[in-house]
Amino acid sequence: MTVVSQVILKADDELRYPSSGELKNISNFLLSGEQRLRIVTTLSDNEKKIVQEATKQLWQKRPDFISPGGNAYGQKERAQCIRDFGWYLRLVTYGVLCGDKGPIESIGLLGAREMYNSLGVPVPGMATAIDCLKNASLSLLSAPDAAEATPYFDYIIQAFS
Repeated sequence: MTVVSQVILKADDELRYPSSGELKNISNFLLSGEQRLRIVTTLSDNEKKIVQEATKQLWQKRPDFISPGGNAYGQKERAQCIRDFGWYLRLVTYGVLCGDKGPIESIGLLGAREMYNSLGVPVPGMATAIDCLKNASLSLLSAPDAAEATPYFDYIIQAFS
């Protein structure tokens, strides 16, 4: 949910007009719109490159994942891992776009830990994977844009740590 939606819903629940502080938050949100769009465009336009680099980093850090008996051993398992990279990158773009971690939580994290546990996927390994995705993504962004995007990746990493 965007800052605008949050302010409106809260004010309406309390039967009042938005406060000056809330209006300032909306103004800041709107002023950062160009940056958020630039970040989302860069990440989405470079998804394939980012996923390839993140995959390369992950296999270097955790070769046991693609070794016999590893969770990403076999073509199907690797393809599923790579698919998840794209999915998590998309979740980050949703969060950046609306300036809120809510979509990441509601769309991507609720039940994810349980799902991975039930599939036998090591959850701490997911944190490592998302860290690789973060590194590959941030390398394509300017320092201010990387600083804006970082908390969204960190939110996912923390959920799997």
